[in-house]
Amino acid sequence: MASRTDLLAWLNELLQINYTKVEQCGGGGAYCQVIDSIYGDVPMKRVKMNAKHEYEYIANFKVLQNVFKAKKIDKPIPVEKLVKCKMQYAAMRRFIDNLEFLQWIKRFWDANYGGQGYDAVGRREGAVVDTPATIAPLATGRSGSAGNLSLGGRAGGKTPVGGHRSGSAASNETVQLLQGQVKELSGHLEGLEKERDFYFEKLREIEILVQQQLEAHEAAGKEDETLRKIQAILYSTEEGFEVPDGAAPIDEEETF
Repeated sequence: MASRTDLLAWLNELLQINYTKVEQCGGGGAYCQVIDSIYGDVPMKRVKMNAKHEYEYIANFKVLQNVFKAKKIDKPIPVEKLVKCKMQYAAMRRFIDNLEFLQWIKRFWDANYGGQGYDAVGRREGAVVDTPATIAPLATGRSGSAGNLSLGGRAGGKTPVGGHRSGSAASNETVQLLQGQVKELSGHLEGLEKERDFYFEKLREIEILVQQQLEAHEAAGKEDETLRKIQAILYSTEEGFEVPDGAAPIDEEETF
């Protein structure tokens, strides 16, 4: 099963985007375009890659559902779970739901993508895909890279401090030191993310097992207090966490 890091790397390369969180897939646009890379006939003009509101997310998923129906793809799309953030444990749940669906999308793509070239930017007609600001990759192995190192898209190193270039050697040493630190921190971060994904998967499996057992007990007219307590622990939140005052109750899952 692909990890969060591997899935995002694949998605960003295929679609030429810069997603940093699995939850960003909850807008529906990326899922639509992955399917478009397979068939090439998803109506991308109707897909809002820069969706910011829930109604826009739902509209994107409606496009995806129509494509699934037309292609006879037998896979329910849990729209409500993928886009909603109204439950107390919303952050974890939305991450898990989108991770599971993205993993399925990746398996489907692996099984059906024909290897043809795909112009992701052209298919969405150059529409900009907004993503959280990130630090741009450090330039290496390029002409003038040490003197033109840029962070967040800003060009630097073009105006010598004090009008002199004598400090360039020291600047190069500083850049190399920073690059080493960034690489080390990136390694630590990737390890933490994999560990987090591992434990989320374990919790998800436990949640499903508990739910199945509770449903079986209810069907038999029985009650298991231990299972109820386990479920309560899974759905509990950290001390100090508060649900926003304006949070509306969870709507019934929408169908199209």
